[in-house]
Amino acid sequence: MKQAYQKPIPVMQPWTKEFWKATKDHILLIQTCKECKSKIFYPRKFCPECWSGNLDWIEAGGKGKVFAFTITRDMVEPKFMTDLPYVLAMVTLEEGIRMMTRIVECDPEKVEMGMDVEVVFEDISEECSLPMFRPIKK
Repeated sequence: MKQAYQKPIPVMQPWTKEFWKATKDHILLIQTCKECKSKIFYPRKFCPECWSGNLDWIEAGGKGKVFAFTITRDMVEPKFMTDLPYVLAMVTLEEGIRMMTRIVECDPEKVEMGMDVEVVFEDISEECSLPMFRPIKK
């Protein structure tokens, strides 16, 4: 029997439910503004560019590049100690938005700026999965 997920689970707000629902199906969604055409991440109630509430969702391709990263080696919440060391990164998706995420399936010492990555999902609950990124094998 699989042990229950012990780490924090995202709190779903009405404006984030579509995003988290899609992650359960291993689909990465980003918001778009129907007024100014901006692409938006993280999910919000209003467009940060024009303040319109006329927002929609599109499926992201799930590919991007590492924009910035850090290797976390110590001093974390005890629930995350078994994950050390791990890589926290900002990934620029092909759609132009940036996501904070983890880089997985890779030796932390091999992560580099500009590395090509693709989304993978960790199933953590009945309601959602966490999008993370791994290097694209060439």
